[in-house]
Amino acid sequence: MKLDLTPFGIEVKDIRRNVVPAVLYEDALRNEATAAITQSGALAITSGKRTGRSPRDKRIVKMAPSASDIWWGSVNLPIDQHTFEINRERARDYLNTRERLYVVDGYAGWDPRYRIKVRIICERAYHALFMRNMLIRLSDEELKAFGEPDYVVYNAGMFPANRHTTYMSSKTSIDLSFEDQEMVILGTQYAGEMKKGIFTIMNYIMPRRGVLSMHCSANQGKEGDVSLFFGLSGTGKTTLSADPARALIGDDEHCWTENGIFNIEGGCYAKAINLSADQEPEIFNAIRFGTVLENVVFDPVTHSVDYTDTTLTQNTRACFPIEFMQNAQIPCVGRHPSNIIFLTFDAFGVLPPIARLSPEQAMYHFISGYTAKVAGTEIGVNEPVATFSACFGAAFLVWHPAKYSELLATNIEKHKVNVWLINTGMIGDRNERIQLRYTRAIIDAIHNGDLLDVPTVHEPIFGLAIPTTCPGLPKSLLFPEKAWSDPDAYQEAARRLAVLFTDNFAQYINKCSPQVQSAGPLSNQGSEMYFPRGG
Repeated sequence: MKLDLTPFGIEVKDIRRNVVPAVLYEDALRNEATAAITQSGALAITSGKRTGRSPRDKRIVKMAPSASDIWWGSVNLPIDQHTFEINRERARDYLNTRERLYVVDGYAGWDPRYRIKVRIICERAYHALFMRNMLIRLSDEELKAFGEPDYVVYNAGMFPANRHTTYMSSKTSIDLSFEDQEMVILGTQYAGEMKKGIFTIMNYIMPRRGVLSMHCSANQGKEGDVSLFFGLSGTGKTTLSADPARALIGDDEHCWTENGIFNIEGGCYAKAINLSADQEPEIFNAIRFGTVLENVVFDPVTHSVDYTDTTLTQNTRACFPIEFMQNAQIPCVGRHPSNIIFLTFDAFGVLPPIARLSPEQAMYHFISGYTAKVAGTEIGVNEPVATFSACFGAAFLVWHPAKYSELLATNIEKHKVNVWLINTGMIGDRNERIQLRYTRAIIDAIHNGDLLDVPTVHEPIFGLAIPTTCPGLPKSLLFPEKAWSDPDAYQEAARRLAVLFTDNFAQYINKCSPQVQSAGPLSNQGSEMYFPRGG
């Protein structure tokens, strides 16, 4: 469909709007040196030097009226309007030198009452296919009636920012203006910047409307019961929500309204490292024609992908339309959640595999957003390192975390939601990760309601209520101290981790009620041990 982009400062004549994947494949293979078709039919491509997001290069225009709403600091760095306009002009000038450009028009948000219209302007067929997958695709009728977009993304990622420009920290710059309703990308070809830019926009406009935006996955049982899965990278959020017994609502970004939840996206962006048909069959089978495989390594003869090869990056990804998941729920909406599951990879072997949280503890752990990096996962990480990311997605928050936690608390109380903390990381001091089959058994028990009436015991350091039994899980795994060879060493490790929690939470105390403050570790220690030594 012919489109005039001159109102957006673009004068290129060859504008390819919402073209089908086959055309984007042809263009990518013809014009992009690293493009190839894999054995499964997916398009393999590389993103250049940047193989992940560049959070230190992200800027938001500091301008009324949004300036008073934004949580300024290390997450949201400011830029002035003049500099934004310089970078936008730089992006437009570069895009105007291209022989052809791609436009992807689509929706963000499956609920028509809350969705926004998004326009992507880019030069790479790879980026167009990526966002065709990630936005909610338009019917022919919707495309004809699309009109003017609510937000526009200028992706000029192959052209660098001028690092001597005010506010620039490198040749990469990702700039967002809520007043102009535009986003500019310079100096990075990593497609995830577009996806997370749209999420950042939704993280601003949805809470203004009293809607909770969430960095989580969601699925639904046969009886219509919905579960939300929160967790940072590596905790199993995507894997555990891709349950063959349940319908997948979405794998990453959702909103919670007065009517229930809806997925923001039209696709999935799954980590591909160590992907296998045995462990993650739903995701593995979704990788076919129309899928973008980002920065993977494949055999030059057979074009078979080696998902264990991290030569280019550990952040290998697969991007595909959500309907490629066999059990996807279309449209991607659901009822109010019955269960909320916080996933954490505890590399210290301290937290139990399953604990039930009170509403106050739910707010505390939501604001904390804890996981840990295990030794060897990154250069320079030689021992476990605690990581805290507010609301399990601090990099994409716009308001102060308290804004999101208050909306969460209101919804939990109003809809009587059960909240669980699950450790998918280490159990004990033998550096052994809890097996995926045990974690799946825990999730199944939650969904079956098997844990609702099970007696719990109080763990004094973190104040957690641990079920005394769980179907499919050895009782010895329920209590971490029992998996340690030295109970005193467990106590010391637990207290060290508790101090890390407390130190991190200190930055949020002035925005939290006394009840939430007291829901953290070391706040309500009992005199009795939760697990009898030797028993």
